[in-house]
Amino acid sequence: MTADRLPAELADWPAWTLDEEQLGQLELLTSGAFGPLTGYLAAADLSAVAARGELADGTPWPIPVTLTVPARAVGSEAGHLVLQDPEGSPLAVIEITERAPGDTEGATIRLAGPVTALRAPEHGPFRALRRPPADVRAELGSAPVLAFATRRPLGQRQLGQIRHLADQLRARILLLPLVAGPADLVLRPEALVRAVSAAARQLPNGTLMVPVPLPPQGSAADDLRAGAVVAAAYGATHLLTDGERTNVEPRDRSGKSDFDFRKLGLEVLAEGEWAYDPLAEVWRPLGLIEPGLERGELSDGELGELLDAGEPLPAWLMPAGVAAELRRARPPRSARGVVVFCTGLSGSGKSTLARDLRDALLERGDRTVSLLDGDQVRQLLSAGLTFSREDRDLNIARIGYVAAEVARHGGIAICAPIAPYAAAREGVRRTVSEVGDFVLVHVSTPLEVCEARDRKGLYAKARAGVIGSFTGISDPYEEPDDADVVIDTSQVSRHEAVAAVLRQLSRGGWLT
Repeated sequence: MTADRLPAELADWPAWTLDEEQLGQLELLTSGAFGPLTGYLAAADLSAVAARGELADGTPWPIPVTLTVPARAVGSEAGHLVLQDPEGSPLAVIEITERAPGDTEGATIRLAGPVTALRAPEHGPFRALRRPPADVRAELGSAPVLAFATRRPLGQRQLGQIRHLADQLRARILLLPLVAGPADLVLRPEALVRAVSAAARQLPNGTLMVPVPLPPQGSAADDLRAGAVVAAAYGATHLLTDGERTNVEPRDRSGKSDFDFRKLGLEVLAEGEWAYDPLAEVWRPLGLIEPGLERGELSDGELGELLDAGEPLPAWLMPAGVAAELRRARPPRSARGVVVFCTGLSGSGKSTLARDLRDALLERGDRTVSLLDGDQVRQLLSAGLTFSREDRDLNIARIGYVAAEVARHGGIAICAPIAPYAAAREGVRRTVSEVGDFVLVHVSTPLEVCEARDRKGLYAKARAGVIGSFTGISDPYEEPDDADVVIDTSQVSRHEAVAAVLRQLSRGGWLT
């Protein structure tokens, strides 16, 4: 099957909407960045990769490339699966040559087989920069090429080392920001591209930057191996590792033996010990610096604290252009969106707390505030949903989506659903954390107090069996063990409850 000879049955084949990481992996397969692969690996290839770092036919290959989907997505008799983007547009078709259980419960299935591209991906920031490997190789020509693949912004140390090695090798420089999955420090992949682009302006003319949708591989060793595959596909002859983040020992924790990168036509260069020399005002090998004077890099946590507080980044640590991009991507908490997520039993006082908190913040007037109360959301955003676990989780996901959009634009969103399940709450935290901050408030008022209040008569109906799946009576409430604030409204006044949340927001820097 070829893209220009697609069968008429395409519309009748089952389809699966890929997530962000699956989209990235598919793009690598269809663009040639994962050459010579033409599809997802079967069991024989996966075993050979794990045991010997090669495919079953002996082709050097260091990483598994697989597609796992819910078992319900593809029938047992289906020979093809259409792979589509989040908008439902078909991107490719996999011809299923092998299927295997993806987990012990049988909820997922791993598919293998060749992939035929239907069209090139069209969406996503910096799409014009995501060039096919063949085009990049043609531009680079036959000269040595030093590649640097990274999920984090480049500081002065990395730039100094890249310049030093490129000069020694007389090599062109190829920067490969990895944009599938979260980026270190700046979180969003588009912010990573902007930061790496700013750093590239500090490097010699002829430096190329190509964003690559390489998903995280689960371990530092596999991340390096995958980065090496992509770098080689783009024409690199040398790959500089990204410090401890991609350190590879002869045998990693999984027991997998080390891979000989020379089989890819690539030499991997480990970073040496470099530090900042305040006398020479330059980053250089540690052995060239007078002992005791050297300065090391700040950790991502330390850099994050400076950015959260709005403090300047030292010029010896980060070029001005990169620092500006980091501040754009991670503004100080006083200007950053935050979601205050109140969870607790019905009658615990979370809605009252949420309303009072909204009023207190409106009185301050320094932040925009949106309230997403549980009952209001049920009437509007989640009208028609039941109280099954699946629908409860969907209700919380919808609240999280709206709250994240408020946070994305620098506002404060206050949410007050029951949110009984820890996994659903964690899903909201992940969604929000991509664009802002998340503060979890557990309104821990005991069940007997909530039931005694019972202003709506819900507990009485639940005890009588009129209402099923009622949290605290016939359905569980999973108390959070990761709450930032815990408030028992039977022990504190309304004023004291609001004050406790305001103190947390002030301590965290969200309120000045």
